Amino acid sequence: MAEFTMPSLGADMDEGLLSQWLVHPGDPVTRGDVIAVVETAKSAIEVECFDSGTVEALLVDEGTTVPVGTPLARIGTTAGSRPTERQPTARRQPVEGPPPSTPLVRRLAEDRHVDLAAVHGSGPGGKITRTDVEHAEPKPGSAPAPERDKTAPTPRPAKPARSDDSTGKRPAPVRVKSSPLARRLATELGVDLAEVTGTGRGGTVRAEDVRSAAAAEGAPRPAVPDAARAATARLMSRSKREIPHFYLSTTVDMAAALEWMHARNRELPLSARLVPAALTFKAVAMAARKVPELNGHWGDDGFVPAEEVRLGVAVSLRGGGLVAPALAHADTLSVAEVMAAVKDLVARARGGRLRASQTADPSLTVTNLGDQGVEAVFGVVYPPQVALIGLGRIVERPVAVNGLLGVHPVLTATLSADHRAADGATGARFLTAMDRLLQQPEEL
Repeated sequence: MAEFTMPSLGADMDEGLLSQWLVHPGDPVTRGDVIAVVETAKSAIEVECFDSGTVEALLVDEGTTVPVGTPLARIGTTAGSRPTERQPTARRQPVEGPPPSTPLVRRLAEDRHVDLAAVHGSGPGGKITRTDVEHAEPKPGSAPAPERDKTAPTPRPAKPARSDDSTGKRPAPVRVKSSPLARRLATELGVDLAEVTGTGRGGTVRAEDVRSAAAAEGAPRPAVPDAARAATARLMSRSKREIPHFYLSTTVDMAAALEWMHARNRELPLSARLVPAALTFKAVAMAARKVPELNGHWGDDGFVPAEEVRLGVAVSLRGGGLVAPALAHADTLSVAEVMAAVKDLVARARGGRLRASQTADPSLTVTNLGDQGVEAVFGVVYPPQVALIGLGRIVERPVAVNGLLGVHPVLTATLSADHRAADGATGARFLTAMDRLLQQPEEL
């Protein structure tokens, strides 16, 4: 027997809202399966299971906010475990065995009335993917959820509610079943919850539903700070209050790295071609391995080095605020793998689909504002980390090489660090290691 608990999805998280269950009692689960969606102040996060077995009971209802560490479900990890609640008949599979799929895919199939037994899986080993379900036909006779006509304007109540009887009293407002985050977003975006089709269990309106409705109606960006911005403000205030920062910078000659990248790109399809950020992120990760004094966290007993390089990537959210999901074992990934992983992180962060494994505390963070035209950025350390690397825009500058003057592409790399954990000499070793790696890109 194992307990699935509310995870800690960041240093500033004390509680989370269980937005959606993707499994039912009786469902089989495998370690790494996404089984629930949790909403934090910054985004909705897909939470993975850490055990394999059978879901025996769901202990917390959807729409409930609970502290970190609260048991959410019981999972039987032995062959003899049995569910303590009835397994819905709609989820039973043929005797010959269900097609391979994850709880996330099974929940999507249930919502779309798709028979998984009739779906051909395009994933490894015939596994059914989200895309397979999205393109599958619903079961014969099932009624798909009606789609709102996005071309027509959504009516808004313009008059006060009329009294329902001669007493002049107004009828009590109808309460729409929705999550707290969805209600907060609806207020900020000017969305009428009564007109939003909920995709959660029992028609519950989720934050994602409100965002979709706002996008369809062309709702303006809220003028007031949202929850993500407020959470970022609290964390950054804590950082500047508690961490004695020091800052270093260096100029990196990117000529060799860009030449190597262009040669690689000639051999790659357009969709897989590399960008300079993939090289610089990989160089940061490898430098963290070479200088472990900046790869870790500051705790009550001082600096605690991390067991791996979990490279946080700062991502700005469209509604305001920042998140910094992590690349696990970033120093061991190839440049192409770093490129693909960063694209996935950014898409998931801005789409509100991050996974819990991607939000666990990074060991250091990199922020890249080069695409915004910034040449140098001196960031703020994300506690409890002790270092943040800032990357600017690659620009052409006169450079003297072996006594000869030429024009080279150069990058300003900066280091913001916690003076309790390291000093200038350690920071200099880190930036020097990063520079040397970019001069020998074939070793990345």
